[in-house]
Amino acid sequence: MPKTVSRASTTGTSGMCTRIGVGAAGGFYPAPHRYQLYLSLNCPRSLRLSITLGLLGLEDSVATTVVALPAETPDAFASLRSAYEATWHHYEGPLTAPALCDRWSGRIVSNHTPDILRDLAGLLTGHDAASVPLLHPPARAADIDALRELLDRDVTSAARPAARSATLDLLDRQLAAHTYVLGEELTAADVDVWVALTHLDVPDALARHSHLRAYVRRLAGHPAFQRATSVHLSPERSTTGAG
Repeated sequence: MPKTVSRASTTGTSGMCTRIGVGAAGGFYPAPHRYQLYLSLNCPRSLRLSITLGLLGLEDSVATTVVALPAETPDAFASLRSAYEATWHHYEGPLTAPALCDRWSGRIVSNHTPDILRDLAGLLTGHDAASVPLLHPPARAADIDALRELLDRDVTSAARPAARSATLDLLDRQLAAHTYVLGEELTAADVDVWVALTHLDVPDALARHSHLRAYVRRLAGHPAFQRATSVHLSPERSTTGAG
């Protein structure tokens, strides 16, 4: 029986990459209050999801639970373990988070973070779509994916210093000319960039990048970023969603 919680990989655990609203036979479709997110403490991917929930106005429709070590968050850990075991009979693999769970069946929908991020927009049933940003505009889909790959490779503490510096220079120049990283509208790319920069444990990494420093401060003041950071740092903080 799994004893610890691991961070989900970019590919997810085999067999747990179902999509919401994709494939009628899957049984998963957008519905308010149907889904629950398990988020891992101090995990960049979990923070991306928390911020996205806030930007899309889904905090009251999608329950969230932050999971740490079993001894620190026993109830949350037990709930996550039950979801994995309900999904895969006699499951013995790692309990990875982030993970999206179907509250109706108790099963894991997906632990593949990129798919979860894309599918959250499909949960906007009952919300005023005009009041939330278009985080994945079709015309920018390829740019968002390419930038995410670049960040995961070059804007990390383990990246080669020369590659990291070159990417930070590129981002700084972009923000010198635009309000957001891909232009004048906030997109999912800004969530990715902000999380990558705030988790970059490299002393003085932004010392030469005044536009990036101002960008990080500006987004830190956005309500969705503020609330997500608060939840992300609070072990076993859970919101059940309304209804």
